[in-house]
Amino acid sequence: MTDSTLVITDLAVEFNTEEGVVHALRGVTFSVAPQEVLGIVGESGSGKSMTALAAIGLLPSSAKVTGSIVHEGTELLGLKDKSFSSLRGKSIAMIFQDPLTSLNPVYTVGWQIAEAVRAHRDISKPEAHAEAVRLLKLVGIPSADERANDYPHQFSGGMRQRVVIAIAMANSPTVILADEPTTALDVTVQAQVLGTLKTALDETSASLILITHDLGVIAGLANRVIVMYAGRIVELGSADDIFYRPSMPYTHGLLGSVPRLDDQGGTRLRQIPGSPPSVVGEHQGCAFAPRCPLRRDICREKEPELRPVTIRSSGVDHVDVVDGEHLSACHFADEVAAMDVASMFSDTSADYESGPA
Repeated sequence: MTDSTLVITDLAVEFNTEEGVVHALRGVTFSVAPQEVLGIVGESGSGKSMTALAAIGLLPSSAKVTGSIVHEGTELLGLKDKSFSSLRGKSIAMIFQDPLTSLNPVYTVGWQIAEAVRAHRDISKPEAHAEAVRLLKLVGIPSADERANDYPHQFSGGMRQRVVIAIAMANSPTVILADEPTTALDVTVQAQVLGTLKTALDETSASLILITHDLGVIAGLANRVIVMYAGRIVELGSADDIFYRPSMPYTHGLLGSVPRLDDQGGTRLRQIPGSPPSVVGEHQGCAFAPRCPLRRDICREKEPELRPVTIRSSGVDHVDVVDGEHLSACHFADEVAAMDVASMFSDTSADYESGPA
């Protein structure tokens, strides 16, 4: 972790509500290496966006945040807003899901990119405008000199997202957080946006934390993958680990619910029964237990720790090897790793327990 660009340790986020304490994040720990692409996946409400918002200091004042967020040796938790503002957009940049929420409709896109440049660089307005045009060309906006004078509503959804990426890369940050950057885009435009993201990484040499529901996007870009559920990390490993050796039933369920390009046909998609649990109040046991087809008594009684997965070699004499880079929060991770989704989840909704875990 000493060489990591961003190190998050035991991060917890809570909100006090009339219903009780909402545990939005619980003990989230991971690091991001320089120029690494780290994917974060999970259902809505699992804590993906909350992790990104905490990392960039955009949580509301009502949030109780504990733990540690260290960026290039600087502890970010507890920083005053003025100090955080000097980092936000310069060292850490954010690409939000809907570009219209990031762009001001009454200013031209060129002005907005130039504003981001001048916020952290001591250059003149003409120089900033020239840099804005250069960035628009870099992200693939045709006729960038002319389009820099257009307003956000004059751009398509995919082009607006590319403008937001241009703003994110304007000051060569070391970490870019991208929260669902391809949502609501068709496949062709999605590919263009992903290509623009790759251009941004090549131009800035930044690390990327990519939050998405689309496992196909993760498979094509990410070096490592985090799977989140009910506010905590339930599996972490390389892209190969997650896609070919998943060791958490929830990960199996996510993979089984999406079509594969290498499928020859005839494979039915699987669904995870039930719904994610409430994160209000304290719950006992594994949060995924009510929906898990492998649940046993210990799953209801004790929450599993995130621990290294044991790999068993094939052959008569089995040799168990602990993979320290592949972690799973399941009491039976080694057993799960040997299973396939077809044998774990039925064709229709499997029997599941209602109520909190």
